[in-house]
Amino acid sequence: MKTLKEVSCGETVTVKRLTGAGPVKRRIMDMGITKGVNIFVRKVAPFGDPVEVTVRGYELSLRKADAKMIEVE
Repeated sequence: MKTLKEVSCGETVTVKRLTGAGPVKRRIMDMGITKGVNIFVRKVAPFGDPVEVTVRGYELSLRKADAKMIEVE
């Protein structure tokens, strides 16, 4: 399964599931990243951290550690 961390700039993917637990998973869900939502990867910083995405019409920056917990297709 591919994670959001592995997605290239310019790609749109769909969230399949979140693998994080507890407060981290809750925080990701509070940002609007839930199963079935589309995520467009806008930019990836030179060293890969953070990743800038568009979710539900707004822009969001995610750390690599958080992006790794989001399984996509």
